[in-house]
Amino acid sequence: MSKILIPSPGSDAWQQFLAEPDKQWRSGYSAKTLACCWEDCEGLPVEIGELFAAEFNEVPELLLAIPEHKVPLPGGTRASQIDVFALLRVARQTVSVAVEGKVAEPFGPTLDEWLASASDGKQSRLECLRNLLGLPADIPGDLRYQLLHRAGSAIVEANRFKTDSAAMIVHSFSPERIGFDSYSRFLEILGVAHREGALSSAMLPEGRKLYVGWANGDQRYRAM
Repeated sequence: MSKILIPSPGSDAWQQFLAEPDKQWRSGYSAKTLACCWEDCEGLPVEIGELFAAEFNEVPELLLAIPEHKVPLPGGTRASQIDVFALLRVARQTVSVAVEGKVAEPFGPTLDEWLASASDGKQSRLECLRNLLGLPADIPGDLRYQLLHRAGSAIVEANRFKTDSAAMIVHSFSPERIGFDSYSRFLEILGVAHREGALSSAMLPEGRKLYVGWANGDQRYRAM
């Protein structure tokens, strides 16, 4: 596939990049909700900007955003597909950001479920992610695998683009904050605490920081 990016004509253009376009592109579901929000903002959604502003004391600038961005990881045949990959500029830093959009969808299988009858490829991928995040060999099996590889993909792209730091943001449009327990468990395993309305951060083995945050999206985009 060409690496030439063409400016988006609108949210409907995002549908073509989904794994199952006809099934996933529905009002009230995360893919379409996220696309409508990001296109309507014509920049960084306010709730995500506020997380970075609280951390850096400066309003961040969105340099680019790529929907359904695929990041190859060792092991297996499927890449980690980021709902929105963004590059931000804030306080003289460039940040590689992986955004995971959610409405009512869960974070998928736990690590134990994902590793059931694990192939050598899965073991190789897990070892890569563990090293990227600086996690111990005995990662708790109740961790949601999706959060692990989404954070890892942000770090991979930070290395590729040589950014100052990486970030993984859950952009949730669920009033009940479905999945927040899984997110909190991920932070616990990283060794950091959730900060409401702000970013949490962990130091990576390579010396960069990984920022993690939960942004509550505007509910009106669910009806679009």
